[in-house]
Amino acid sequence: MMQLRYVVTGLTAALALAGCQRTSYDYSSNSAPPPLTAQPVPSVQGGQLPPPTGQFPAAPTSTAPTAGVQPGGAAPATSLDVTKESMVGSWRVNGTCDMFLTLTNLGSGSRGGTRGCVGELTAMGSWEVSGKQVLLKDRSGNQIGSVYKVADNSFNGQTSTGQPITLSR
Repeated sequence: MMQLRYVVTGLTAALALAGCQRTSYDYSSNSAPPPLTAQPVPSVQGGQLPPPTGQFPAAPTSTAPTAGVQPGGAAPATSLDVTKESMVGSWRVNGTCDMFLTLTNLGSGSRGGTRGCVGELTAMGSWEVSGKQVLLKDRSGNQIGSVYKVADNSFNGQTSTGQPITLSR
């Protein structure tokens, strides 16, 4: 029995050493593969694109300001004081979509965004408090709307094209 063990151990060692053969690539030979053949490339064409096929919503027809909002975007004298800290969190916009405001710095304002909104508010990227108003800005820092406080957890305002905005929670 003992001899069988030595035979098996010897065979195992021999097989293991047989697999340890040294292989290498001969870098001195000049047997490099041939270069690739160039393939033709189709030409680039230019021209005018056709007009959109009605896949976008119609532009708003009214630019009249929302009741209580002064022309030029100033908050009415009856608006309440607002602080940046009181704005942080989730807001319901016009009863149909959500706005999220944080204190994370982004440009001159703080990071913010919307979910499920349409129109200009889809581009919202930041916000800031200016006097008694909350200015809503796109990702490039351009003002796209503003709101002012009318009651606890209630704001009214409009987008830069005159669409009404109400925030509540």
